Amino acid sequence: MSSIVRPVQQMLAADRTLSGLGIEVRSAEGGTAVATMTVHPNAANGHGIAHGGLIYALADTAFACAANSQAPGSATASATIVYFSPARVGETLTAEAQTRHTTKRQSLIDVTVRCGDRVVAEYRGRSARLGPVPAETKDPEDGA
Repeated sequence: MSSIVRPVQQMLAADRTLSGLGIEVRSAEGGTAVATMTVHPNAANGHGIAHGGLIYALADTAFACAANSQAPGSATASATIVYFSPARVGETLTAEAQTRHTTKRQSLIDVTVRCGDRVVAEYRGRSARLGPVPAETKDPEDGA
């Protein structure tokens, strides 16, 4: 198993949602993260494919882990997702998050959700740090 930095371990230990959704975080360090989820029958929508909200939750989890691996205390400020291919019951999805831009207060992070080589969805999110940023780390680019 790859590394999960301590701030992310602490965040995950307090999270009550992930186990119920079957999301597992595989790694989170240096602004990147990987999370997986197998699509179970109770995760299927009326079309018999994975509910989009669950795919979003998987992507958002990878996003949160990537954000908090470099800026503890970060939360989603905005996010969009585009679905390209349905995920079917029994398939395992992998969400890979990569930080594209970061300042002291916020980060822009892209997440690709795949089933094998097939792209299921692309998610882009902006994180914001909760609470004050110490004076020595303030960044003029943030307006802080």
